Amino acid sequence: MHYTLKKSLGQHFLKDENICKQIVAALEQDTILQLLEVGPGGGALTKYLLQLKGIDFKAVELDAEKVTYLETTYPAIRGKIIHQSVLDMESPFENAFTVVGNFPYNISSQILFKVLDWKDQVPVMIGMFQKEVAERVAAKPGNKIYGIISVLIQAFYEVEYLFDVPPTSFTPAPKVMSGMIRLRRKNEELEVKSKKIFVQLVKASFNQRRKTLRNATKSLFDDDVMKDEIFNKRAEQLSIHDFAALTFRMR
Repeated sequence: MHYTLKKSLGQHFLKDENICKQIVAALEQDTILQLLEVGPGGGALTKYLLQLKGIDFKAVELDAEKVTYLETTYPAIRGKIIHQSVLDMESPFENAFTVVGNFPYNISSQILFKVLDWKDQVPVMIGMFQKEVAERVAAKPGNKIYGIISVLIQAFYEVEYLFDVPPTSFTPAPKVMSGMIRLRRKNEELEVKSKKIFVQLVKASFNQRRKTLRNATKSLFDDDVMKDEIFNKRAEQLSIHDFAALTFRMR
């Protein structure tokens, strides 16, 4: 049985067995009891995940044709596929679960925000992204690619860039390099006034990243607070702890 690739779904299927084995090796560095694969596609990685012992495995796949293909090719997956978009789904497990996937490029940032919504249940995520997205998630303050997604993810997770994945590892070969990253949830949660306020501040700060914080966030603070020297800086110069501390001083 064959399947077709759908550009609209951002599909680039992994075919490199060595990369699949490296992903599994990275997964096995943490304890996994329940595992969700996002976008199994043609099943290159899935066939290895199904072999992991003692794990409750599920996969989420939007494309009906791929669901049929996977169930035909890997009978062990029957009853384990959730046929919908990961962005619309409820948490697939009651307890903690690990997330893994070669994420569709066109929704990869949204998948990260979905993981943030589930952060209380997701201690570890290992995902493949376009390399520039992976590097942005892992970027540190002072770097020009450090931005909203860097701060919001690193507020709750340690980010580790694992390895590059070349275009030749996929069918069809994308025009860009890919990168694999691991998120491990931090033991101590960042203290913020509220997650909603934290997100509001980070977005406002970076939406006008060339401006100083004073100009970018003036609607969020009283004038006397804005006399603080930190407001002379630009967003990319602030650490996650700087942003967290500022949430308590917002209007």
